[in-house]
Amino acid sequence: MLKKILLILLALLAVFLVVVSLQSSTYRVERSLAIAASPAELFGHVNDLRKAQVWSPWVKIDPAAKYTFEGAASGVGAINTWSGNSDVGAGRQTIIESKPDELVRTKLEFFKPMEGTAIAEFAFKPDGARTIVTWSMSGPKNFISKAMCLFMSMDTMIGGPFEKGLADLKTLAESPAKK
Repeated sequence: MLKKILLILLALLAVFLVVVSLQSSTYRVERSLAIAASPAELFGHVNDLRKAQVWSPWVKIDPAAKYTFEGAASGVGAINTWSGNSDVGAGRQTIIESKPDELVRTKLEFFKPMEGTAIAEFAFKPDGARTIVTWSMSGPKNFISKAMCLFMSMDTMIGGPFEKGLADLKTLAESPAKK
């Protein structure tokens, strides 16, 4: 009987390992929002990592987190390092590409709670009197990440904060004080 139970457990483990290994080795999460502001105005709020602190959803998740800024004041080479609670972890964000009024691309390096890297992008597309802002993040998934994603959704985990951040950016850009 014990032998049968062990064989069943081994078979279940083998099936689990196969299912995990067949998962995609990358992820991409994307959210967009139309904002009644010019690409130039919105670009300024994203291309300067200090200004991004005003609308960043992660700043609100852990107001006690520590942030340091180094490198360029804005654009390529600007760096933001953070360390916070388990919800925001610790890591570094570096702007690696900056096309005025079009695109800001950053490299994210996560140190805690899990190590990893990702690329985040903000794309600005004019749409009449509005701008469509698209915030995306993509990166690799190792075996552990693939296994975790069987039980929790990267889209839900990252997409919700993206939606909150874009809504806060919209509020900031469309506020009467800005007009």
